[in-house]
Amino acid sequence: MARIRTIKPEAFSSESLAMVSLSAERTFFGLLTQADDHGRFRDQAAVIAGLLWSLRSDHGPLGVEEDLTQLHDAGLICRYQGGDGKRYLHIVTFARHQKINRPSGVRHPDCPHHDLARRPAPRTDGGLTEHSMSTQGGTAGPPAEEAAGQTGCGESSSSTHGGLTEGTVSPHGPDLGPRIMDLGSGSGSGSVPAPTPAPASAEVLISEYVDVCAKKPPSAFLTRLERQVRALLADGMDTDDVRAALTRQRIKGLDVSLLPSLVNDVMNAGPSHSTPRQAWTNPADTASAYGGQL
Repeated sequence: MARIRTIKPEAFSSESLAMVSLSAERTFFGLLTQADDHGRFRDQAAVIAGLLWSLRSDHGPLGVEEDLTQLHDAGLICRYQGGDGKRYLHIVTFARHQKINRPSGVRHPDCPHHDLARRPAPRTDGGLTEHSMSTQGGTAGPPAEEAAGQTGCGESSSSTHGGLTEGTVSPHGPDLGPRIMDLGSGSGSGSVPAPTPAPASAEVLISEYVDVCAKKPPSAFLTRLERQVRALLADGMDTDDVRAALTRQRIKGLDVSLLPSLVNDVMNAGPSHSTPRQAWTNPADTASAYGGQL
């Protein structure tokens, strides 16, 4: 479904867009309205031609393929293959020019050349790996104007404290005041407990739902499903219960409207609390039990 997007005045004086033909520039602006909330779209020239050039019969799939090639060579889009074996494209500067307030949970696979490269790899000590720091500083990281004033911290900047190196400071010295316990330790009374993870949002639950599907469900179905999930979370339902209900709905192929009932089943269905049945035994006094009829 096409979306409302903005075009900045600077786009018409862009040197990158000036490198491509007028038809490629028009295709680029059209892709802004068709891409998902992360700037990605299926790399299918025939589909794009039908969406953007349906009333221009002289510019068909072959012309759109030439447009996409020019845009890729100019660095305006990135064409890649997803993990599902399908072809996708990514508008490289999408995140800098389009501000999405509520991005949809339904999205295409990440671009391996841009999206994945911007994600810093965590280290066990809470810092950034050398690979992630060099990536952010290289061509695959965020643009220089966005990273201005945010230089990374190396070992030299964190090794001194008022002129004393980290190795010369004693935590038990008489002139340092009360003892400071090592908060980086993983054990002991001075350790910092791990923060409680925030509950998953509706977008995350829907994204998990799509990831385990053999094929991506229709957009109309996912829209209805996300609406139900949002209503359940707003009603105070636990995310784990909603996630379990989504699993039941997907496996059984039930209608979206039954999701609240499935959540109720997950929360309240349990073993019966009635008095358990006892195994039959012969009475000790058969005469009184059967009235002498045996």
